[in-house]
Amino acid sequence: MIRHTVVFSLKHEAGSAEEQAFLEAALVLASIPGVQKFERLRQVSPKADFDFGFSMEFADQAAYDGYNSHPDHVAFVDGRWLPEVARFQEIDYRPL
Repeated sequence: MIRHTVVFSLKHEAGSAEEQAFLEAALVLASIPGVQKFERLRQVSPKADFDFGFSMEFADQAAYDGYNSHPDHVAFVDGRWLPEVARFQEIDYRPL
């Protein structure tokens, strides 16, 4: 199992229609084959300097690779992520 996580902040004003549109558009990622337990999260810790997070799981490396190359993921990254995300940190985990 691989847990893929990313925390990020958007270029949009907090609470704006553009922010909401981005978060809604991200739901397309949940329907990509191999994605399990997709979550859109609001970051609440005062110790972190990001606003949102996405978390999802994959059964194995092949499922994760399929997600990364899937046309819906590529389109989301190119069309929404790159133009709208101000900064991010990606971390992937495997259980010990």
